[in-house]
Amino acid sequence: MKTDIQEKELRPKSGGVVLLVLILGILAGTGAFAAGIVASVSTGQDMPWMLLSIFGIVAGWVVCPILMAGLKIVKPNEARVFTLFGKYYGTVKESGFYYVNPFVTSFSPTYNAALSAAQAKSKEMQAEGKAALVSVGVGKGISLKTQTLNNQKQKVNDVLGNPIIIGAVVIWHVENPTLAAFAVENYQEFLSIQTDATIRNIARLYPYDIFDDDDDDDGVKEKTLRSSTIEIADTMREELQKRVASAGLAIEEVRITHLAYAEEIAAAMLQRQQAVAIIAARQKIVDGAVGMVKMAIDRLNEDEVVNLDEERKAAMVSNLLVVLCGNKDAQPIVNSGSIY
Repeated sequence: MKTDIQEKELRPKSGGVVLLVLILGILAGTGAFAAGIVASVSTGQDMPWMLLSIFGIVAGWVVCPILMAGLKIVKPNEARVFTLFGKYYGTVKESGFYYVNPFVTSFSPTYNAALSAAQAKSKEMQAEGKAALVSVGVGKGISLKTQTLNNQKQKVNDVLGNPIIIGAVVIWHVENPTLAAFAVENYQEFLSIQTDATIRNIARLYPYDIFDDDDDDDGVKEKTLRSSTIEIADTMREELQKRVASAGLAIEEVRITHLAYAEEIAAAMLQRQQAVAIIAARQKIVDGAVGMVKMAIDRLNEDEVVNLDEERKAAMVSNLLVVLCGNKDAQPIVNSGSIY
């Protein structure tokens, strides 16, 4: 997507001074009209004084009101993109009260979209026989404020083919209002569509989660959507910035706000996670139990508390492992006789 339009920042005149001059011009025109009428009546000569009255009407009541159309207000953190007879005229970014060419018009894609929606709603209400009074509610300027796009939850497949539900929030602002106005039809809709595509494409490159602790050959664990949320969100921001840069938009941050398995596999994946957790816990318990049994036998041999043959050692190891690895508390049985 390319556009040949280069942004041209305008430095217009102060609107307050021009407004004062135009008000004086209206008053002067009104005074000339009144003076011409009075002089025409008092002298009885119509032609010269009527010309003065006509000049006062044209200058004060026609020309000055037309020139007042050039008075424009630019709000803080807002830009005005102007066109003159269908051609790009310039952009005003600084807030204030200005005077520009009275024949220029402000161009804003969001205003045009809101106006079209309001007109469609008005026609619909008229067809239903209702009063058609619908306001647009959107200014003609392009906001430069930081804005938030809440991307709705969407179902995608991760790299393993598992369906997941993912949602994200995009923090962005308009960096180049000229490109935002002319490069795309509606930059807000364009951003929303590109956000959906970016999230889908990036989410498909990673698994939701991994169920083992094995590292890669270089000792670095594989990135997952669950454990590497910040890194993957940064990747999404970089990819989205490339997509929307041609529209004059700047992506400040992308945050993943929702991440879960889809309903059809959520229960199965929960059981799998529980099984992995149980296996990992059992492995830790067995490793600890074996260490404790070895330590007990070594201490008995060192202190010569009792001399055990291999058969008795095997029985002792078996009993200790049952006690240490069992799910429930063991019930001891006291042997009052000889162990032999």
